[in-house]
Amino acid sequence: MDMEHDLAIAVVCSSNQNRSMEAHSFLSKRGFNVQSFGTGNQVKLPGPALDKPNIYDFGTTYDAMYRDLMQKDYELYTQNGILHMLDRNRRIKSNPERFQASKAKFDLIITCEERVYDQVLEDFENREQNNEQAVHIINIDIQDNHEEATIGAFMICELVTMLCVSDDLDNDVDEILQKFESKVKRQVLHTVQFY
Repeated sequence: MDMEHDLAIAVVCSSNQNRSMEAHSFLSKRGFNVQSFGTGNQVKLPGPALDKPNIYDFGTTYDAMYRDLMQKDYELYTQNGILHMLDRNRRIKSNPERFQASKAKFDLIITCEERVYDQVLEDFENREQNNEQAVHIINIDIQDNHEEATIGAFMICELVTMLCVSDDLDNDVDEILQKFESKVKRQVLHTVQFY
């Protein structure tokens, strides 16, 4: 039986803009059942200076952000790749979603930085748990820039592919993660939670 695309997968970063959306795009093109989220309180995009980010609510559509930034400074946001990124995002889904607000259940949650991993774990601690369904939460640190997001999407896809071919994920996961870690030379965090 082909189990490959049965796993429900979530990819999570802070603002559901760059790293999680790059992986979302990459995985969905390969037929995986994937959703993406952010864990921040608000969506932050780079602004004209480090201390002047563009801040939006999670309900704001990618299209609205795109139009807003296009009006603010077309040159700047074209050069730094933000408009290109938002254009890609709006083709995948309408707006960023906050992980803590989602009722969806997943088999696999992949986070892109340790702080996000901690926020996902904290969210599970605050939920009602019936201990009915296990979910593997795995963190791979990916820097929040376009180049790293692309590399990260490849790595996430490779990991997901390795996990999907397992007939007994709960038993095989540690061994698979060890193989993956030595292959990509990055530390991976892993924990199991329950819905």
